[in-house]
Amino acid sequence: MGLRKISQFTETDHAIVVAAVADAERLTTGEIVTIVTDLSDHYDDIAMAWASAIAFIALVSYATFPEFYMGLIDAFSGGWRHEYTTAEYAAFLLAAVALKWIGTWFILKWMPLRLALTPKAKKLARVRSRAISLFKVGTESKTVGRTGVLLYLSMKEHRAEIVADAAIASKVAPEIWGDAMVALLDQVKAGNPGAGVAAAVTQMGIVLAEHFPRGADNPNELPDRLIQL
Repeated sequence: MGLRKISQFTETDHAIVVAAVADAERLTTGEIVTIVTDLSDHYDDIAMAWASAIAFIALVSYATFPEFYMGLIDAFSGGWRHEYTTAEYAAFLLAAVALKWIGTWFILKWMPLRLALTPKAKKLARVRSRAISLFKVGTESKTVGRTGVLLYLSMKEHRAEIVADAAIASKVAPEIWGDAMVALLDQVKAGNPGAGVAAAVTQMGIVLAEHFPRGADNPNELPDRLIQL
């Protein structure tokens, strides 16, 4: 199942980003690629882990207080006491645990809750992994001087990544992109994601112009457009 497409970016946002990329690249041999997505991962494994944990807790509870739960079954059956066999007890137990698992899974199909229950470190790792994957496909080694750099924004995780090709990474430490990340996230939090991406691109252009100034031959090797996934 594919990741859902975002709706926050308007045609005006796209135009702002394209203009920002073009302006930034006029002063550098660096090539900036911008990609934005709604969600970097569906976190199905997180939902399964929570469903399994809830089912296990339910199993322990049923095993610890069997009389209480069997009393509930008797109450639902109209109060008629019945001597259950071991097989019947096991069937009740398995059915109850299965219902707990399925119920939790369906509740966690609501993505805001699933994301809220996903550890921050896990979200960071998934966004980073997705950014690197996209970088390898569309940016890495796509320029003559290996001067491509990807700005990746994942909206629902509230995370962004900057991944640079070999020549840039050898001269620009990851923390140097801090101003670009701040400019991006400040605008995104304010509800202006297009302006945020454009502001980040401007800051990235300043860094690239310092380390990779424009030369006599400066072809546009990578697309300037904002790519939505």
